[in-house]
Amino acid sequence: MIESLAAVATAASTTLVAAMATDAWGAARSGLLRLFRRGEGPEEGAMAALLESEAALVAEAEDPEAARRQLAPAWRLRLEQFLRAHPEVAVEVRELTRRLEDELPARERHWVQHVEARDHGQAFGAQGGNVIVHQEPGAGRGDRAT
Repeated sequence: MIESLAAVATAASTTLVAAMATDAWGAARSGLLRLFRRGEGPEEGAMAALLESEAALVAEAEDPEAARRQLAPAWRLRLEQFLRAHPEVAVEVRELTRRLEDELPARERHWVQHVEARDHGQAFGAQGGNVIVHQEPGAGRGDRAT
């Protein structure tokens, strides 16, 4: 069974923007355009122009990584909306993401972390940083303040 469409969109958008302004960009661009064509997505010329425009923003940015961080949420939204309209291409989006991850330079590879909490549990996750948790006394142990 395929993971949730939101998770597929998150991984794909992160990988797509990571590929911008790298040697993997050509494969990312053509792969995404091919998928949008299959799902009868946005007009190809407009999508190609958007991809090129945003890749140019990354290439010309003083801080390319900051530019990528700013572009990723918009691409996540676009891809998630596309996948909800065309769930039949989700497997292909995931396959494209995996192929592109292998082509990215080591410094551009991003990791996706899935952290889940169930049954009133708590879960904390971090990648390359700290987790700082502030809780009220009794919080997190099932106690309720009255």
